[in-house]
Amino acid sequence: MLENILFTRTMAILEKGLDAASMRNRVIANNLANIDTPGYKRSEVVFEDELKKAIGKNGGIRGFITNEKHIPIGGTGFPDINPSQVVKHDTSMRNDGNNVDIDREMAALAKNTIMFEALSQEIKGEFEKIKTAIIEGGR
Repeated sequence: MLENILFTRTMAILEKGLDAASMRNRVIANNLANIDTPGYKRSEVVFEDELKKAIGKNGGIRGFITNEKHIPIGGTGFPDINPSQVVKHDTSMRNDGNNVDIDREMAALAKNTIMFEALSQEIKGEFEKIKTAIIEGGR
């Protein structure tokens, strides 16, 4: 029962989003650390498009199993959707083959920081709802 309250579809999406934001932060930091490395190719994190596909695929009716004899209806979550790192070989910013642009990386870092904070606030809100239900249910 507690599993159905804590591990909802919304929480699964928010968790995967935080995983992606965390990985993206590490990738951006690695790109910035290698800004002067000759031949280094920047990396990006791919996640949002895969999540959109998964949400669309699992977006229909979803049934909850309350008995082991029930037949599952709809998606059960997003266990197979994970962020992945992709190396970008398509451009070069300098003659030495390095393609890291500090302005682009800093903008991506700022955007990612805002996304991480927003996702964190959403998860906090979900837990606040649960807390309110527990407190109000006891009265």
